[in-house]
Formats: sequence, structure tokens, C-alpha cells
Amino acid sequence: MTGTITAIVLAGERPGGDPLARAFGVVAKALIPVGDVAMVDRVVATLEANVNIARVIVVGGSALLAMRAGFDPAGPTIAATIGAIVDRGEFPLLVTTADHPLLDDAMIDAFVGGAKARDLAVAVVERRVLLASYPASRRTWLPFRGGSYSGANLFWIGSERVRPILEIWAAVEQRRKRGRALLSAFGPVVLVGAALRLLTIQGALDRIGARFGLSAGAVILPQAEACIDVDSEADHRLVEAIVAARARV
Repeated sequence: MTGTITAIVLAGERPGGDPLARAFGVVAKALIPVGDVAMVDRVVATLEANVNIARVIVVGGSALLAMRAGFDPAGPTIAATIGAIVDRGEFPLLVTTADHPLLDDAMIDAFVGGAKARDLAVAVVERRVLLASYPASRRTWLPFRGGSYSGANLFWIGSERVRPILEIWAAVEQRRKRGRALLSAFGPVVLVGAALRLLTIQGALDRIGARFGLSAGAVILPQAEACIDVDSEADHRLVEAIVAARARV
């Protein structure tokens, strides 16, 4: 690792355990194997090999801490966990999740290139890009003028100016898969603008940035696989097939 970015891998656990982890007979979702390698290990290896990354911090729950060295304890919520790291003043931060085993160099490079001038950036994939390659894949879509987008589990934190955003994230975290609940937290103009498709995704983030005195942006990734994480057994089957196909190339 030779870069300047600190990468954070979120590998926390749901209260009471994760049903998908139980289905695979592992103590934490991050340890579900893909191609015989735990998902979290795939994500960490990809980050460590990328030239942009200086170091990797894995934040996990009690089950992971009991089994693996080098993991930091997670906070009570994702927002609290990231907030504690932000308080250390290490910028820039690239945040991703342990259930993103398809993460690769091309995605990281494209995201860093589009995010590095921002205080805050999120990676997304446009609906038509995903469905052109994986029409059966089910994602949560946020509609805007010009397209509907799904998150790609990559977030950029460039400065301490993101603190107010983290506080809003904490308030809606349990509803983060519900697009309108998330948008409504940033005010009626953003919610109505998205619902009526009056705003592009960047236009919405420009308004959010102006409200909080920061530069915010969306990085639209061209890789369909960037928004495929493992939230279900169907997702796991798809990811296994993609990993096997990559191995044959």
C-alpha cells in the first residue's frame, strides 16, 4: 500500500445475528465465503493491493473480534462507527462494506478519481447499466431526472465538514434501504425534486452540500457489478457466478 487514503471496511453485525450468516453456518455475515474466501478477506485484499490506499481499517462486531486480529470494535451504529474515525482527523477516508466482494481496482480508481476533490461523495450505478448485464438482480433504486440509481457501497469523506451528514445518517440508518426516507431527511426540496424527477442526482447533492456548507458529489460508476452486494442467498449465487467467471478470464 503506497497511497494516501485510509480505507474503512464496515463488518459489523446486526443485533441478534444475521440470518444470512446463520444460513451459511458462520458467526458473522462478513465471513460468508465467496469462492472459498471470506467476503471480508476479499475486500481487504483488494484494498491493500490498490495504489490509492495507504492503510485499511476493518471495523467489526464481537464475533469477528473474537476470531480475527487487526479488527477495530464497531460502534452501536454505522454512523457512530464512522463518526469515531472522523474524529481522529484522518482524511481522506474511503468507506466500504465487507459484503462487497466484487470490489475491484477499476471501481476504486474510478471512484477516487471522481471523489477526491469533494468533502463527501457516494458511488452509484444507474439502473440501466445493472439491468443490461444482470436483469434478475434486485436493488433499491433512487429516482432522479436522468435515471434511477443504486448505491455502490463506496463513500468518500474528505474533511470534518461531513459531521452534520453523519448525524442525519444516524437518524435514518434503520431505514437506509428506503429511498424516500433517506431523501426526506435532507429536506422537502430534495425529496420533492427527486420524487418529481426535477433534480438530477448531482443536483440533489449540490443542494445537500449547499445546506451543510460542503462539497458533495455522486460518482456514477460504469461497472454493473459495483452495486451488487450480498444481502440474500440469490445475491450470493450471483456473486459466486461472477467470481467464477472472472477466474476463467
